[in-house]
Amino acid sequence: MNRINNEKDAVRLARTIMSDIALYNQEKIRHSIKNDSLFVDMADQLEEGRKLYDARVDPAMPGRWIPYNRAIVDVLVKRFGDTDSDIW
Repeated sequence: MNRINNEKDAVRLARTIMSDIALYNQEKIRHSIKNDSLFVDMADQLEEGRKLYDARVDPAMPGRWIPYNRAIVDVLVKRFGDTDSDIW
């Protein structure tokens, strides 16, 4: 399997991973945002996503983790931005 070695494809992969996490964990994410515990509550899912991303993206790609970290905010957090929370 060829690994991803460009930012455009890495962004696409990261956003797809986060979209899947968001789709299958909607209530858990809303609850976690409301309670300011998103990264604790979603640690297992984010780690699973990280492993998938890591397996598919070339380790030599400059800034390889930027798309994944950005997708956490852009897809996972912003999608649930309407959730009542003391931190928003």
